[in-house]
Amino acid sequence: MLSFLVRRVTGLILLLLVVSFVTFTLFQIGPADPAAAACGQECTPDRIEQARIALGMDKPFLEQYLIYLSGFFGSRLVGAPGAEQLCAWPCLGKSFQTNENVTDILARALPYTLSIAVGAVILWTVVGVGLGLLAALRKGKATDKIIVGAASVGVSLPVPVTGLLLLLIFVSTLHVLPFTSNQITSPFGPAGPAAWMLNYLLPWVALAILFSAQYIRITRNSMIETFGEDFMRTARAKGLAPQRIVFHHGVRAGITPIVTMLGLDLGGLLGGAVLTEQIFSVPGLGFTAVHAAIAGDLPVTMAITMLAAFFIITANVVVDLAYAGIDPRVRVN
Repeated sequence: MLSFLVRRVTGLILLLLVVSFVTFTLFQIGPADPAAAACGQECTPDRIEQARIALGMDKPFLEQYLIYLSGFFGSRLVGAPGAEQLCAWPCLGKSFQTNENVTDILARALPYTLSIAVGAVILWTVVGVGLGLLAALRKGKATDKIIVGAASVGVSLPVPVTGLLLLLIFVSTLHVLPFTSNQITSPFGPAGPAAWMLNYLLPWVALAILFSAQYIRITRNSMIETFGEDFMRTARAKGLAPQRIVFHHGVRAGITPIVTMLGLDLGGLLGGAVLTEQIFSVPGLGFTAVHAAIAGDLPVTMAITMLAAFFIITANVVVDLAYAGIDPRVRVN
């Protein structure tokens, strides 16, 4: 197990380096000029050149990249020569647009993304796995057909459609839910858990409609296959209680595909629910990343890209470790 962890952590570091290098390269060869954007409206070639020097873009590409990486190992100086500012570790640079520390921007945006991700994952997992298991237990019956039909409709509804419909119905027409407020970022804040849940309920539902439909189909197919295994027939022949057969033997063996999906989906969502945050005007990581990319703000885009990659890779490692506990047949080599 220790050697497995060492291999995965080493692979995580190497993959993050690759992600950072690719992102850095794409911005270098892209058409956007951050120096011109940072210069302002009344720019002259001299002022653009001064901005380029202040941003450190006058140095060779590889030197710029190595300077950026050095911020992961200690503090570094940023800014124009003679007017440098100390960027404390971990230094992800300063925003080209606001001159704010990127770590401060991430710290401000991450709670919004966490609020959306945690609630949505809990909602779609409970609904998707629960209905998928019910459909498998009622295979071929009316209940199964209704659930499968609903899942087919849900999986074809993208978040922009459901998000806008939810806003139109529950906020604009019925006035029973508030529009998402940027003042509420945690259930432990002054507003309390009830206000937090109401504030993020619509983003949760918009995501859950799409993802729970996928989980219904995966859970149903996996459980139907598991119920036909020899060990399930043996358990029934022994006269075990139906609840024990289903939940102790069946669910434990058939849930591994769901765990894989859950890890990947959660890791991706923690990197920023781009469309959901845009629709509901939630200034999370996805919302921030879109605006930073449009503005050519390399440090912010780099940081969010690497944070998203970190979440996804870490989720994969956690899923691999969880397999051994969920299904004894799985062994980590």
